[in-house]
Amino acid sequence: MTKHLQHDLDQVKRDILTMGSMVEEAINKAMAALIQRRPEFAAEVLTGDDAIDRKELDVEDKCLKILALHQPVASDLRFIVGCIKVNSDLERMGDLAHNIAERADFLSRHEPLEVTLDFSRMVERVRSMVSDSLDALVNLDTALAREVCRRDEEVDQYNKQMFRRLESMMKERPETIERAVQTMSVSRHLERIGDHATNIAEDIVYMVEGEIIRHSPDAHPKTGALPRPNPALH
Repeated sequence: MTKHLQHDLDQVKRDILTMGSMVEEAINKAMAALIQRRPEFAAEVLTGDDAIDRKELDVEDKCLKILALHQPVASDLRFIVGCIKVNSDLERMGDLAHNIAERADFLSRHEPLEVTLDFSRMVERVRSMVSDSLDALVNLDTALAREVCRRDEEVDQYNKQMFRRLESMMKERPETIERAVQTMSVSRHLERIGDHATNIAEDIVYMVEGEIIRHSPDAHPKTGALPRPNPALH
């Protein structure tokens, strides 16, 4: 590996981590806006989304230039391909944080629902998946990456639990439908953020070991791996 290639790879890694920090902050503010009913936090997320989009384009451009100029092979090629995929997942997380912020803004301006929802635990689990997937990227830690994959099922269960409780409430109290649907959307978006963190973890295993675990039952022992999110569904 040449010094120029190493320098460019290190720069891409730093940029990916910077973007990851931006996305983590957006998720944290969006959830604070929801849980604390703080529309000003939601506004910060909405206005900050453009910066995440610009960073995503910048990282993608640098990755493509490395492919064109250095023509990396083997592990260096896997690293760049992985970074392109991680970059895309992080940008999508930012979009989902934006969507949560929109719904948090709406809900903060209406009466809270009289239903017990364990958002705090779901949020904490999703936050840990995002944080640990980025830590695994920094340290190229495949054991931690695989652990992130295994947590995905728990987040899915939280989302299903939210849906059942909100569905039951809407049947009993039709006047809550609009607020309940908005809350369901928050839960669904959180679950999708967890899926993207899982994607990043899978890509780290590919970067380091050259193994594709996306459809491997060993990566997701309870249910098998989930497919990557389809943007057309959102």
